[in-house]
Amino acid sequence: MIHFIGAGPGAPDLITVRGLRLIERCPVCLYAGSLVPEAVVAAAPEGARVIDTSALTLDEIVAEMQTAHEKGLDVARVHSGDLSLYGAIAEQMRRLDALGIPYDLTPGVPAFAAAAAALGLELTLPGVVQTVILTRTAVRASSMPAGEELSMLARSRATLAIHLSIANLAKVVRELTPVYGADCPVAVVHRASWPDQRILRGTLADIRPQVKREGMTRTAIILVGRALGASSFVESRLYDPEHSHVFRPRKR
Repeated sequence: MIHFIGAGPGAPDLITVRGLRLIERCPVCLYAGSLVPEAVVAAAPEGARVIDTSALTLDEIVAEMQTAHEKGLDVARVHSGDLSLYGAIAEQMRRLDALGIPYDLTPGVPAFAAAAAALGLELTLPGVVQTVILTRTAVRASSMPAGEELSMLARSRATLAIHLSIANLAKVVRELTPVYGADCPVAVVHRASWPDQRILRGTLADIRPQVKREGMTRTAIILVGRALGASSFVESRLYDPEHSHVFRPRKR
């Protein structure tokens, strides 16, 4: 069995209990070493085959899985963050399907959630914003489908969590400013939850000089939206004594 595991955003203790237990018992461990700390895979059993796949091709990675499967060995395939976001696992699963090799998925803490925690933020606030959009911008490795341009997504005025785009910050600012306004709050979290985590706060008008000054070029989340700077918002009715629900029926 191939176990795809989301290792979380970086801090070794943010991996799920299930993910850690799988690593602890798998005799083969393949991990994306460019983003997954070695401390996570250090939990692999003694004598395990542990391989950093950051320099391998898809064919080479799948070959390692196939070899292990043919030997009756379980594989922990460890990716950063959560598997459902920019994990490049879909093509691996497609190859495994073609080979008839079984697999399962264990989710992880996504980087945008770690970034929000580092900032002490709730990304959805009553009366301000109730939608979060997870997206990215086009880069050399991946283009964006038509209709998913930032200028289109901006029309929602949702909180935007923009991945893999710190090198495209000029484009982000240019496309969002006409809709969100130059004074819209922005936060950039570099290597969220890692020991060298850095946080920058600003607006669409002034975030670029800050990022340039800090020399951030990769591994950062950009959060944009009015929830980042809101202090006057209505309280949720969930805990309002006048609001009844199945767990707190109205008193008669």
